[in-house]
Amino acid sequence: MMHEIDLETFDWPQSIRGINGLEVPVKERLYLSLIPPSLVTHFDVDPADRERLRFICPHDTRSVEIVLYPKPGTPPPIDPIVYLHMADTLNNKIAVMLMQVNNPEAERFNTDVSQDGLPTRFGTLRRNIPEEVRAMQAGLSPGQVRKGLRISREAIPTFETFLGRTGNELVIIEPLTYTNAIVYESYGFAYYYGRQRMEWIDKVLRPGGDLIDRFDGSSPFRQPDAWRTVRGRAWAIYDGILGEPLGDLRMYKRIGHHAGVNTFPDAAW
Repeated sequence: MMHEIDLETFDWPQSIRGINGLEVPVKERLYLSLIPPSLVTHFDVDPADRERLRFICPHDTRSVEIVLYPKPGTPPPIDPIVYLHMADTLNNKIAVMLMQVNNPEAERFNTDVSQDGLPTRFGTLRRNIPEEVRAMQAGLSPGQVRKGLRISREAIPTFETFLGRTGNELVIIEPLTYTNAIVYESYGFAYYYGRQRMEWIDKVLRPGGDLIDRFDGSSPFRQPDAWRTVRGRAWAIYDGILGEPLGDLRMYKRIGHHAGVNTFPDAAW
């Protein structure tokens, strides 16, 4: 059974390592608070069901992985509804290493594997162009295999509450795609590093910019008007329009504060 705890009065550790050092039922109850309540209700999740809800947080480690699966018996491939990987940084902050949210009822696009079934590793090893085109046309962004659940407006405050209870004032995140970065900007994140990179991208991928001529229709991901939208730019960047990778981006958000950063001012989605 999930341990009953008053989250408001509990003496929370200030780090992932500290939480991981607690008794299993206790730390699992603390980590459960990171999952937006609407997901628990909508997908009828029993907090004690370890087939669907898994907490990977060994004692004496600095990271946690939280995985929420659809109901048992879901046809393969079984993608998690939520996958969240967090860790302590070397300067005693909490960082989100990877966060994914999938709508298990939405169509799946096999952009994560090649046509031969080999992993693409976000397109760094190989690609599945037909599936990428289908995903793009369906409104997905690079890195997505299913549509999301549009829960960011609930997830961000839920996450901030968790951080506040640990005594942390900010969270760090590393967006893997251009879309991720723009979404995080809209929810109040600023840049540790990468803002100049994002502003440069906006400059070169619009009329008058050095790379605008590369939106030449030479691939499905480089249609002439694609520069106007976040997803259009994201797919073009994924397709190599910059001539180099997106680059390392690291962002942060202070609890209760919106940084007001916007590196694509007139963006459509």
